[in-house]
Amino acid sequence: MASFTLHGIPVSRGIAIGRSHLLAPAAMDVKHYLIGETEVEAEVQRLQNAVAKVRTELQTIRSDLPKESPPELGAFVDVHLLILSDPMLAEMSLDIIRNRHYNAEWALVTQIDELSAQFDEIEDTYLRERKMDVLQVGERLLKVLTGTATRLPEVDSDGASFANIVVVAYDISPADMLQFRDRAFAGFVTDLGGQNSHTAIVARSLDIPAAVGMNHASKLIKQDDWIIIDGDAGVVIVDPAPMILKQYRELQAHQLRARRKLGKIKKTRAVTLDGTEISLLANIELPSDCASAMESGANGVGLFRSEFLFMGRIGPQHELPTEDEQFESYRQAVVAMKGRPVTIRTLDVGADKPLSAEEQTALNPALGLRAIRYCLAEPQLFLTQLRAILRASAFGTVKLLIPMLAHAFEIDQTLAIIEQAKQQLRDEGIGFDESIKIGAMIEIPAAALALPMFIKRMDFLSIGTNDLIQYTLAIDRVDHEVAHLYNPLHPAVLFLLSTVIAMGRKAGIPVSVCGEMAGDVKFTRLLLGMGLLEFSMHPAQLLAVKQEILNSDLDDLTLQTKKILRSTEPSAIAAAVSQMRATA
Repeated sequence: MASFTLHGIPVSRGIAIGRSHLLAPAAMDVKHYLIGETEVEAEVQRLQNAVAKVRTELQTIRSDLPKESPPELGAFVDVHLLILSDPMLAEMSLDIIRNRHYNAEWALVTQIDELSAQFDEIEDTYLRERKMDVLQVGERLLKVLTGTATRLPEVDSDGASFANIVVVAYDISPADMLQFRDRAFAGFVTDLGGQNSHTAIVARSLDIPAAVGMNHASKLIKQDDWIIIDGDAGVVIVDPAPMILKQYRELQAHQLRARRKLGKIKKTRAVTLDGTEISLLANIELPSDCASAMESGANGVGLFRSEFLFMGRIGPQHELPTEDEQFESYRQAVVAMKGRPVTIRTLDVGADKPLSAEEQTALNPALGLRAIRYCLAEPQLFLTQLRAILRASAFGTVKLLIPMLAHAFEIDQTLAIIEQAKQQLRDEGIGFDESIKIGAMIEIPAAALALPMFIKRMDFLSIGTNDLIQYTLAIDRVDHEVAHLYNPLHPAVLFLLSTVIAMGRKAGIPVSVCGEMAGDVKFTRLLLGMGLLEFSMHPAQLLAVKQEILNSDLDDLTLQTKKILRSTEPSAIAAAVSQMRATA
């Protein structure tokens, strides 16, 4: 067989080499047939039995998790249990059986398709990818209904013959991955998935090389093919030539040695060669993520995406989390960080997520009623969240971060509602941090270009590079048709980044970067050269970025960065940034 290469989305670093093991999907194109009136209750019972069996499976996986497992793993299984219990999945499917007389599989797939369509309307990348969790729960139910199973080969007592299994699948749920934890598998490849899918997050937590979004990998790769996963590049090489295999084995050994070396700097302060201390913060989605943030040596949480609280509520009639529910989650994170600051971003979803089936969605949700615009349009929802965050500030250092601000009146309205929340708590005798710091996400070009009005009103700034690049270049970064145009080194992007960092430092206002650029070692020295002193990233990226910082001299990087910022040729900029890493 001839060697070939597939390209997908890198979600977990490292190299995996092994034989492929294909997991057959339960297939969403199940048999469709109508049942008679007398068969309805039997079909209802069949689906109810499947739900009960899957619930038992998930509960067993949850209870069998070893104590030393990263805490977020259990949280992902909990999300699947929540989805399984949500009436929008099982109950609505049962109604379809009763009212339309569809067989159980058809009814389930029909309802999953309905829910998937709702998720496709969501602009927020993280929330949109929660669709995968619904599909994964549906897949698990279908496997029970159709009698198919998810199996890995049995491992010999010495584990040697199956030590290098690469799992290849249409999709793998986090629960399935946790079931595989006792088996020796080197990495995984999936047709579906994105950077923020739960499967990707679990892969990073377990430190397993992975590539997702590979489209037709599960059809092109055959059972027992030799496979190389380059997790850093999101590349899969199938049936590699002996020379390529040898090169990757050497690279794999080199990376393993480098990772062991990185572990030694966990407790080392992030200080450049010239003595400048850099603050390295963690991005989290769940309170349980604080454990990995602490383990990686983070100085605090630079971005707590509060959307996760609204995440498991999949139906259009979903109830919003209560103030107490939100408060408890924020409090858990604050306590877990043991005095280190926790920056909580207010809700970053939009009206593109319909709260009822009849609700109209925006024609272009990326430019519509999202993030702070949505919160200001729903003041009661916003006030509830602000009260919960303020209450959590009584338990440690909390900072409030507001997404997608662009106008002075938006800032003023936001500050007024925050003051209203404070006054309500004062009137009720509930404690909170009176001097809580309030910051703005700089993710719209207009905000970067009109920075003085932010500096005048806010305590700190956080640059969301993902959206800033998307809006500056007028592309949807999750649209495969234009994904190749997403370029963090575009001259316009670098101009905005350097301007915000320089103006913030001149005004004495803290500036951090919390987008993907902050955790990508390719850009660490460039951002240092711009004067950035605060980086916030996924905990798994922190030590590699720290290593870059420890080997960097700011005076030298500042000179190189000035030259780069004067250039307007993308190829010259890319070459200079690469050279910066090679020579520093």
